[in-house]
Amino acid sequence: MINVVIADDNFLVRAGLRSVLTQCDDYQTVAEVTNDAELNDALAVFSVDVVLMDYTAPGFTLNNVNRWFKRAPQLRWLAITGNESGSVMVGALRGGFQSYIRKDCDFHEIIDSIKETYNGSRFFCGKVLDQIRRENINVEDLQILEADCNAVVISDRELEVIRYIAEGYTNGEIADCLYLSQHTVNTHRKNIMQKLGVNNTASIVMYAVKTKLVSPNKFLFSADSALS
Repeated sequence: MINVVIADDNFLVRAGLRSVLTQCDDYQTVAEVTNDAELNDALAVFSVDVVLMDYTAPGFTLNNVNRWFKRAPQLRWLAITGNESGSVMVGALRGGFQSYIRKDCDFHEIIDSIKETYNGSRFFCGKVLDQIRRENINVEDLQILEADCNAVVISDRELEVIRYIAEGYTNGEIADCLYLSQHTVNTHRKNIMQKLGVNNTASIVMYAVKTKLVSPNKFLFSADSALS
């Protein structure tokens, strides 16, 4: 069971997120809070795995997130906001948030973002990545969560996706293997390309071979078979 705190000052937003979580057996809303003081109380009382938070809402501050990030490194922080600027998003990642989605994401993307964040992966919805690209923000900014935190450039989940891509699996097949939605796999693919600075599958395959995620012999054998 993944214990979630919903942090937002808007009742309708909280109700909507609560409704999403109640439709999944593996998720439990342990508290709903409307400001930093209530959040601090909830984190002190409940066993919490993921904080789903609109840090831009009145009553919340990034400074408080950063304090908890240092005090309780096992906590996972997932930002969910409206149509914010790319620079605001990067500021959140520097402050301690692990993942970032927008409030207009669909049901499956919200659920997958919580799951991936809980598992230690970094999750960005496609609209967040598009916003960052449009504003020409350096991708290196996405890797800076905290000066004393050893951020992982490519998460374990992304390495799994890379390996499946390199082995010729489609997005649908990868989704089935990893028990994810196809939309989430597509988001992972976009994240991978963004982080690697590539724009095609062949480059992902080259990365997989170079880092020994897959054996180059696999492709040599395939080439020999094609020539036979």
